[in-house]
Amino acid sequence: MDFSLIGLIGTAFELYIWIIITSVVLSWLVGFNVVNPYNPVVRAVQSFCYRATEPLLAPIRRFMPDLGGLDISPVVLLLGLQFVQILLVRTLTGQLLS
Repeated sequence: MDFSLIGLIGTAFELYIWIIITSVVLSWLVGFNVVNPYNPVVRAVQSFCYRATEPLLAPIRRFMPDLGGLDISPVVLLLGLQFVQILLVRTLTGQLLS
């Protein structure tokens, strides 16, 4: 298998993980009034992060129990992405059973 393809897949997973982390931190900063949500830059970053993460977070939220104001669906998604990334890279490199 071409190792540049494996590197590209790994980089795509890492980039998406950082987008999820950015979305979570930005929601905390907006929630605690550290940043102004009406700032155009903050609004653009928040909108991008929402559109990028919501398709994977929404199904997880449907199956998660209600924990009040605590949303742990990003943690579940991060763990799932790490699992899939490790499984995919090991499968592509042929190290799945070793």
